Amino acid sequence: MTIGVLTGGGDCPGLNAVIRAVVRKCLKQKQGNKVIGLKNGWKGLISNDTMDLNLESTSGILPKGGTILGTSRTNPYKNESDVRKLKENYKNLGIDALIAIGGEDTLGVATKLSSEEGLNIVGIPKTIDNDVAATDYTFGFDTAVNIVTNCIDRLHTTAESHNRIIVVEAMGRHAGWIALYSGIAGGADVILIPEEPIDINEVCNILESRHEKRGKTFSIVVVAEGARFKEGDIVTKDQDVDQFGHVKLGGISQQLANIIEEKMGYETRVTVLGHIQRGGTPSAFDRVLSTRYGAYAVDMAMSGNFGIMVALRGNELITVPLEEIGGKTRTVDMKLYELAKTFFG
Repeated sequence: MTIGVLTGGGDCPGLNAVIRAVVRKCLKQKQGNKVIGLKNGWKGLISNDTMDLNLESTSGILPKGGTILGTSRTNPYKNESDVRKLKENYKNLGIDALIAIGGEDTLGVATKLSSEEGLNIVGIPKTIDNDVAATDYTFGFDTAVNIVTNCIDRLHTTAESHNRIIVVEAMGRHAGWIALYSGIAGGADVILIPEEPIDINEVCNILESRHEKRGKTFSIVVVAEGARFKEGDIVTKDQDVDQFGHVKLGGISQQLANIIEEKMGYETRVTVLGHIQRGGTPSAFDRVLSTRYGAYAVDMAMSGNFGIMVALRGNELITVPLEEIGGKTRTVDMKLYELAKTFFG
């Protein structure tokens, strides 16, 4: 059996662990099996840009961040000829099954290629935002939370030393999982997420109470990049969009800091963590989850179970039809957010 594998969308810790698991499981399952790496997401299958994946080429990549295959946000459905080229290369390469590792956009393309074009595809959920529907966890999320928590811990000391309010901007376009988890773990005084519009007066009241009634001289506010004010649109860097129609987010933290400083008179600084959250060595949890996902995806491919995504429910791996995932976002459990509010201020 020949299995193709690609990584699409933003990079995140754990991708290489998935690739390694796919290769190990496939090659040890049956003699004569082959794994072809498709470079830079769907772009690699369109342009026939490949690399052989074997025990040697995947040796030592388990703890390595990023992806040895490269990645892109290429959308083959932006151009009809790209879909034709993709299908031709899939056939010419002799691919029996394709494992697509990605988030909402990559899996959306996988769904269409599976249902409309008849390609044998198994999806693996990947995003540090943890917002892919139908799975409890995506790999990369745990690593990102640990990184952001570490940064919050470090910002506490400088905020306290200088009597400042520091606004920390974390990733999270449609869901505030990273902001919520890291904010709770890091002892943030306010956490703001896309699921609940920002009431700036309420934020200032919480901070005012903390400073005036409790005598605190500093505060940490964590905000997800996709959070927005009650009467306002999502904050963007510019109006340029990628091939999936997404604008570049960024700037909510600076707007928030400006308003807090103007209303309250406290010196307020901003820290935008950006791509720091994506990079570096994956956590032990993400290495194990990635390994389980990769091996299980091979099992599904070998058994002819296509048009599905592997997912984690509790501690069990299951499969979910790709068509049930499209257009859905796994947002924050608001009960957990209500718990977090207990510790605001």
